[in-house]
Amino acid sequence: MVLKEESQELNETEEKYQNDKHYDFKTEEKSVSCSQTEKTSSPKKAKKSRSTNLNPHMKIHIEKKPSICPHCGKCFTQKKLLNVHMKAHTGENPYTCKLCGKSYTRNGSLKTHMRTHTGENPYTCKLCGKSYTRNGSLKTHMRTHTGENPYTCKLCGKSYTRNGSLKTHMRTHTGENPYTCKLCGKSYTRNGDLKTHMRTHTGERPFICIQCGKSFTQKKSLNVHMKAHTGEKPYTCKLCGKSCTRNGDLKTHMRTHTGERPFICIRCGKSFTQKKSLNVHMRIHTGEKPFTCPQCGKSFRIKEILQTHIRSHTGENPFICDKCGKCFRYKENLNYHMTIHLRDERFNCHQCERSFTDTNHLKNHVKIHIGEKPFMCHHCGKSFSREGSLKDHMRIHTGEKPFTCEQCGKSFRVKGNLKFHMRVHTGERPYKCLQCEKSFKSQSSMKRHLKTHSGKKLPFSSESQEV
Repeated sequence: MVLKEESQELNETEEKYQNDKHYDFKTEEKSVSCSQTEKTSSPKKAKKSRSTNLNPHMKIHIEKKPSICPHCGKCFTQKKLLNVHMKAHTGENPYTCKLCGKSYTRNGSLKTHMRTHTGENPYTCKLCGKSYTRNGSLKTHMRTHTGENPYTCKLCGKSYTRNGSLKTHMRTHTGENPYTCKLCGKSYTRNGDLKTHMRTHTGERPFICIQCGKSFTQKKSLNVHMKAHTGEKPYTCKLCGKSCTRNGDLKTHMRTHTGERPFICIRCGKSFTQKKSLNVHMRIHTGEKPFTCPQCGKSFRIKEILQTHIRSHTGENPFICDKCGKCFRYKENLNYHMTIHLRDERFNCHQCERSFTDTNHLKNHVKIHIGEKPFMCHHCGKSFSREGSLKDHMRIHTGEKPFTCEQCGKSFRVKGNLKFHMRVHTGERPYKCLQCEKSFKSQSSMKRHLKTHSGKKLPFSSESQEV
C-alpha cells in the first residue's frame, strides 16, 4: 500500500514538473523561448539555463524519457525521479513517521502521510467542499463533476477516472488474480477484495450498526442493512411495483418476469435465478455439508437450516406474539397461535364449520359447496375451484417438480410438501398442543392428538393449514 501511494505521488511529481515547465518566468532581462509553447526562461547563466530548463522541457513534446528503470522498465524524464523510484526496488525507506513508525522512500510521501495524524486536508473541491490530503486525489475527484473518464479500455471501451481502476479492470480480460489468500488459496483482482475476504478467516466484522448492534465485514453491507431500519427501498420494479433495498435484488427479481435462469448446474442441467442458489444446489452433488452444529455435530448444507436446528439446543424463542407477548421457537408456531386472537375476526362458512380470516379465502372455499370449478385441465378435463390447484395438478402431466430440498436433493410438485419434508432435517415440530404442550410435525397429527383431550373433532382452521 505504501509503494502504491508513493508511486502515485511520484507520477504527480513528474506531472507537476511538466506543468511547471510551461509557466513563464518573467524578468526584466531577455528570455529564451520554446518553439512549441510560450515557455520562456531567463538568459542569466544562459548556457546552464538552456540545459537545465529548456532541454528537459522539450522532452515533454517529443515524449522522450531517457531514464529507464532496469528492474521494471518504467521511464522517467528526470534522473532524480528515477533515483527516487529505485528505492521501491531496493527497499530503502529513509523517511520514518515518529508517530506510527511507517517508513517512506521520499520525504514528500512522509509529509503527505503526516496529514493522516493531523487531520489536515489542504486540497478542497470548490464545487462540493470535499477535502483531500493529496492533490492527485482532488484531481481524480474533480472528474466526478466534469464527467471526464480519460482511461479507456481498448478491448471493451469502458472508461475510468483513474489509471489504477483501468489496470484493475484489465484483469477481467486477462483473468489475472494477483492477490491470493495464503490460508485457502482463493485469488482476487483487487487487494481490497482480498482484505475483505480475510475477515472470513479472522472473524473480524468492523462495521457495526448503531441501531441494533449487528456487524458486517464490508461497509457496503452495513449501508444496505441500514435501509432495513429506515425502510428505504429505492429500487422499484416497473412491471409490478415491488421495491427492493439493493439494485442486485431488483435484477434478481426481474428474472421472475423474464423467466431468465442464467445459472445452470453442469451436472444435472437444473437452472437458477441466483448464483448462490446454484452454489447451494451443487452441494447435493458434492455431498458437502459445511454448516455443523457445535452441540451435537450434525451437519447441514444450508446455514439457515442449521440456525433453525440450533434452537432445539438453546431453547431460543425469537418469534413473539404482539398481542400477548408469548414467544415461539418457529414462525409456524406463532402463526398457529395467532388464530386464538383472530377468532372474533373470522369469516365463517354457513355450510360447514370452517372459518377464515380473509373474505377472499372464504369466497374460494364457497366454490367447493356450489360446485363451481372454473379452472380446467386441458390434458384430462379435471376441473378446480382455484387456479393454484390447477397449476399444482398440471405438474402431474409435465412431471415437473420445481421445489427441491437443498439438503438432500429430493424434489416435490407442491411447495407445501417441501416445507413438510424440511422438518425431517431441521427436527422442527411447529404444531403444538395448547393443552399439554406436545408438538407435532403436521397439523393432521396434532388434530388426531386433540381428540384425546376433547373426544370430538374440533373446528377446522384454514389459516393453520396454509402455514
